[in-house]
Amino acid sequence: MTPPPPGRAAPSAPRARVPGPPARLGLPLRLRLLLLLWAAAASAQGHLRSGPRIFAVWKGHVGQDRVDFGQTEPHTVLFHEPGSSSVWVGGRGKVYLFDFPEGKNASVRTVNIGSTKGSCLDKRDCENYITLLERRSEGLLACGTNARHPSCWNLVNGTVVPLGEMRGYAPFSPDENSLVLFEGDKVYSTIRKQEYNGKIPRFRRIRGESELYTSDTVMQNPQFIKATIVHQDQAYDDKIYYFFREDNPDKNPEAPLNVSRVAQLCRGDQGGESSLSVSKWNTFLKAMLVCSDAATNKNFNRLQDVFLLPDPSGQWRDTRVYGVFSNPWNYSAVCVYSLGDIDKVFRTSSLKGYHSSLPNPRPGKCLPDQQPIPTETFQVADRHPEVAQRVEPMGPLKTPLFHSKYHYQKVAVHRMQASHGETFHVLYLTTDRGTIHKVVEPGEQEHSFAFNIMEIQPFRRAAAIQTMSLDAERRKLYVSSQWEVSQVPLDLCEVYGGGCHGCLMSRDPYCGWDQGRCISIYSSERSVLQSINPAEPHKECPNPKPDKAPLQKVSLAPNSRYYLSCPMESRHATYSWRHKENVEQSCEPGHQSPNCILFIENLTAQQYGHYFCEAQEGSYFREAQHWQLLPEDGIMAEHLLGHACALAASLWLGVLPTLTLGLLVH
Repeated sequence: MTPPPPGRAAPSAPRARVPGPPARLGLPLRLRLLLLLWAAAASAQGHLRSGPRIFAVWKGHVGQDRVDFGQTEPHTVLFHEPGSSSVWVGGRGKVYLFDFPEGKNASVRTVNIGSTKGSCLDKRDCENYITLLERRSEGLLACGTNARHPSCWNLVNGTVVPLGEMRGYAPFSPDENSLVLFEGDKVYSTIRKQEYNGKIPRFRRIRGESELYTSDTVMQNPQFIKATIVHQDQAYDDKIYYFFREDNPDKNPEAPLNVSRVAQLCRGDQGGESSLSVSKWNTFLKAMLVCSDAATNKNFNRLQDVFLLPDPSGQWRDTRVYGVFSNPWNYSAVCVYSLGDIDKVFRTSSLKGYHSSLPNPRPGKCLPDQQPIPTETFQVADRHPEVAQRVEPMGPLKTPLFHSKYHYQKVAVHRMQASHGETFHVLYLTTDRGTIHKVVEPGEQEHSFAFNIMEIQPFRRAAAIQTMSLDAERRKLYVSSQWEVSQVPLDLCEVYGGGCHGCLMSRDPYCGWDQGRCISIYSSERSVLQSINPAEPHKECPNPKPDKAPLQKVSLAPNSRYYLSCPMESRHATYSWRHKENVEQSCEPGHQSPNCILFIENLTAQQYGHYFCEAQEGSYFREAQHWQLLPEDGIMAEHLLGHACALAASLWLGVLPTLTLGLLVH
């Protein structure tokens, strides 16, 4: 039975289309089933504080924050330059240019780049799926599948300049795992060059100096996630790090199927001296990324995404590496590593399975002046590519930042400074449900904890999030689905209700209380009220207690059914319906219905009166709703009494002037 709006009685049993069970059986069967489903869903959500506190639908400004493709785009790639209002999206035979000017309507232009090949095996193979967009000095480079003949084009001032077939820049199919990294005139790629030969995935240098590739035996069916170039203290020591997952070599039935890795290569690697090593990376090593919680015995082995957050002072060792992991049950964890720890593991660890003394120079060491790696060093590293020491998360406990029963897929992180000067790291995590979780991590506390602020629905129609890009300069998040592109502000402060207390209880570092409103800290030139007490932020408000809920009245016939519905604004709070001194219904954190519902099966004389919906979140107490249920005769009498008093008052006011005049004359 669907609950009616507050203030409306449910149909009484005789009037219902489907008669309800007798009162002695308790709640109706359908309602009991609904409650069981809600309880089951709640138990599936994991740790209460790892779930989002509130849910918000980002409606945006009409015409300004969302633009449709005009057709379905099953595969998209997004390119955005920080500070720019433009967003390029590669689709099926098209490149879209979206413009989101501040305070103005958004616009879209399309550039058609159809397949240039006439013959293909089936209709899907005939398409040209754009899989790469990259800014080059001569324009925007666009590469696509081009009917299984990977090709590239240059986009210059709206003109399309064909560059012909370019193997390694785009895959043969949009479903293939691919990763391309640009640095100056050098290009690195994981894409195979031949469709039917060389099926073993490799990490290659395909442009700049000599072409190099990884040995076929050092990775087992890798799925590449992220690659980056790190400029270290000495130029010859610069590294390429790439993150991937691969099949677990341990075939024990109890061992996980996947292992997550980080690999290192020397950027100046020139290959080896022998015929077997001359075209291969000679400095390849890999290490296992550990993301597990010993306290709960939970392990997360499947790397999903990686985001690198550079240190603001430019210290490369302090670059934070945020990794999103999952396990076979699609639960997720976020682990944070430092590039300094990763570098130390590769420099100091022994090799797994190698028990002799290491050759000199040791495997993985970068040599100055582009010296070739000795053959003995290459052979040892080629046979034993994994280091024995594992890369563990930052912090004294070496545990995840947090873990959750939500399935996260992508991550972006924004380092920001709140109004009172404290630094926060705000994580934006996409879920398999097409939503975004906004999680805040205090950036200056050694034993920091993560707090899940909200879940955001970014699209007009629910859909999986294909791409996401964070612009720290404009403070926007750009996301695309198969239908549309959406621009979401990082400072979503208007979604917080409940006055000052509700604003500060959000713990959103972008928001503060000022002049009676919850506003963005970037919209005020002066410091706004923000909480520096994460446990009890509401106590910073000028008023010690939140306002009471306004009284709402409803008249009901005896023996009728009725629902009282209280919106659960905070998923971290316990909501209780109290009647007199009794708690009639309690909805704990994690309750999956958006409302806490009190169902009155058969209204008796004792059930009339005042009902309070009260929310308890830590030490924060709020009266969310206040209802008074009145018998129909009682409210009629109250109405008639009020009418009689008003009539008597009007008659008295009419007679009073006459009496006064009579007394004066007398």
